[in-house]
Amino acid sequence: MEYILIFISAIFVNNIILSQFLGICPFLGVSKKVDTSLGMSAAVAFVMTLATIVTWLIQMYVLNPFGLQYLQTLAFILVIASLVQMVEIILKKVSPALYQALGIFLPLITTNCAVLGVAILVIQKDFNLLQSVVYALSTAIGFALALVVFAGLREQMELANIPKGMRGVAIVLVTAGLLSLAFMGFSGVDGSLRTLFGLD
Repeated sequence: MEYILIFISAIFVNNIILSQFLGICPFLGVSKKVDTSLGMSAAVAFVMTLATIVTWLIQMYVLNPFGLQYLQTLAFILVIASLVQMVEIILKKVSPALYQALGIFLPLITTNCAVLGVAILVIQKDFNLLQSVVYALSTAIGFALALVVFAGLREQMELANIPKGMRGVAIVLVTAGLLSLAFMGFSGVDGSLRTLFGLD
């Protein structure tokens, strides 16, 4: 039941973009079309899950035993950048079609703070490896949900008659704020489920 709560909480209650405000760059930059947002979401899901596993193992079996916790952020950034480069090289050789589909998004993931944020959060929350993987996958789904919904809204806005002073970045930021407020409606779900299943 704990894993179901982690899953629901990461997607809706503590959405990485709309509640924790991590990964705003791709949220605003890659959300003009639903197709591109789906591609970015798939790439982020893959790298986020893989990076979380590797960084958790490094934290538990290298940094903690040798008292090097102060190197956590630097080590995690290097691991994520290396993973993205490795994935790019492997995809280029193994599956050129998938590389072409994700090629543009892979370099963007290196600078996506949501990936680093999740790697650090699983350590702060004291999750075990399985909980960390569930949290990373759930966060990636939450990231994808926010990105695709926002991309759909932006595509609809292209057809709307928006007042001149609100066109462009202004209406995009107002829409992002309203979407964030909408997700705040899920804020009580986590506590309610914990009470319901007697996990408090």
